[in-house]
Amino acid sequence: MAEAHQDELFTEPKSTTGLKVVAAVSALIITALVFTGYTLLRKRHAQDSGSLALSSPAATAESTKPPKALIIVDEALLQGGKSTLGGVVKNTSTEKLEGLAVELELKRRRDGVLERKLVLVDPGLLESQQEGHYLLEIRAQDYSYARLVGLKAGPNSVPLAYTTAQGQKRPPERLEPKTIIVGKPGKGGGFLNSPDNPARVP
Repeated sequence: MAEAHQDELFTEPKSTTGLKVVAAVSALIITALVFTGYTLLRKRHAQDSGSLALSSPAATAESTKPPKALIIVDEALLQGGKSTLGGVVKNTSTEKLEGLAVELELKRRRDGVLERKLVLVDPGLLESQQEGHYLLEIRAQDYSYARLVGLKAGPNSVPLAYTTAQGQKRPPERLEPKTIIVGKPGKGGGFLNSPDNPARVP
């Protein structure tokens, strides 16, 4: 009787085998899904890397191209609450450059936001070794600084390689001389301005 009871204790129920089969199938399905997702992610990563690799040589080639222009940047001229930004663009290449525009980056005083402006070069067509000028007037109270960030050409604003040089410096501020006329001292050699002899000092 005891042996029969022990046999029943160690007998594995049939439902446990079914659960193991379901668990094994579920594990296989989950493994297959994970493997498929990993494969897709690797494929997508490889495509992204390939597109970056294709665009990198183009950017490198653009940066290593010989410069086509020399931009001479003048110091900003402050006058009457306005800042005048300007300079000279010289075509140093052997080809014609058309539709040139200098790109400037401006920083606003009130919120520190950076703005970019394209300033056209005059004349619009530069032959080899020919020079053109650019000029931009801004309110000094609106912007804290400006700097050159690019040179564009043509209607599609194609970036061109360029070099820079220091241009004209800001002229020193002129202080108008003031002539002060001092009257002769009184006969008694006293002060020019006294209770007895009041005088207005300029």
